[in-house]
Amino acid sequence: MSDARPDPVFEEPWHAQVFALTVHLNETGLFAWPDWAARFGATLARHGLSKELNGGSDYFAAWLETLEGLLADRDVADPTTVETLRAAWEEAYLSTPHGQPVHLES
Repeated sequence: MSDARPDPVFEEPWHAQVFALTVHLNETGLFAWPDWAARFGATLARHGLSKELNGGSDYFAAWLETLEGLLADRDVADPTTVETLRAAWEEAYLSTPHGQPVHLES
């Protein structure tokens, strides 16, 4: 019997988080899974036109793009607000010393 651990399903924590959020929103009835699958398939096809997708961060970047588009179409998340929040987190991350917790300014 081997003590080797299996490879993680997700390469990065945010991959698991965006996946779990999407599943939760589906389970709460915000959208039907076939609608999600069609949208995500179209996003993957569009992203795959310019390069071969590796199934890691590029796959989940397409996943996130699809989720943001779906939420915008359903008037759940305004794209401008989402971009403002993303930029604020990026700034907070880039300006936080290594090893320190990242916080958004109020």
